[in-house]
Amino acid sequence: MELNIKNSITVLIVDDHSLMREGLKQIIELEEDIEVIEQASNGEEAIQKAINNKPDVILMDINMPDMNGIEALRRLKDIGVSSKVIMLTIHDDKEYLYETIKIGASGYVLKDADSDSLIKAIRDVYIGKTYIQPNVSALLVKEINSQDDKAIEREQIDSLTRREYEVLTLIAEGLNNKEIAGRLFISEKTVKNHVSNIFKKINVTDRVQAAIFTYKNKMKKIQ
Repeated sequence: MELNIKNSITVLIVDDHSLMREGLKQIIELEEDIEVIEQASNGEEAIQKAINNKPDVILMDINMPDMNGIEALRRLKDIGVSSKVIMLTIHDDKEYLYETIKIGASGYVLKDADSDSLIKAIRDVYIGKTYIQPNVSALLVKEINSQDDKAIEREQIDSLTRREYEVLTLIAEGLNNKEIAGRLFISEKTVKNHVSNIFKKINVTDRVQAAIFTYKNKMKKIQ
């Protein structure tokens, strides 16, 4: 089902293999509401094309020569490029995946994902949601739980109000502020204030980190 938007979602594909880029392009352009406007073969080229073309979404390979996807993501965030970045990987590399969360990627998709997952990821991040492929999120949680800070952050959780707790669990479901407001029958401005307070209390900087926090601590939605 196409999004009810006036313009197409524009996409920049970044991968050092031309066959992979062309394959992704063919899959994406089967959708009437998504358009591949540029391609790049390494991180440096991706940064320049992102600045020049301002794509809505960037599909970024992790392992590339010259500049890898993680360094390119870091530089894009540093210079303030607003494009949503979805990381692509063929490797079960938890360190890379966990690092991208801290830097600010909006999505995580394995290259063997089906086309429906890829398209859902693009549409989700475009409207402000995060998308973590289920088997990738399992890897991330395993990585987080294997670190030295295994203890549940009970003090941080206890500092949340009931409403903040509700908002946090809805963030973990991938809902944006407007959707949370509708679910809880409160204003978008109120949700925005709650999100800001939550991030401070649990010491995270974005919605993906907040979602991982809920997975790590096995936080369940209030019934």
